[in-house]
Amino acid sequence: MQVRLWSGVAACVAVAVASGLADWRRTRRADPDRVGFMPWPTVQFAALFAAVIVAAFALTA
Repeated sequence: MQVRLWSGVAACVAVAVASGLADWRRTRRADPDRVGFMPWPTVQFAALFAAVIVAAFALTA
């Protein structure tokens, strides 16, 4: 059970890191008229929040 929870934490952290990199790329784009539609900071916050919640469950299990 704990292995699944910790792998979920790792997956959430991986999504948070990927969305952080995507936001970094978006802010440094060469063409300012080519904007994206994905709210990367929101995705990053949600992934980090989920990682904290799942880690809390993993610690109590």
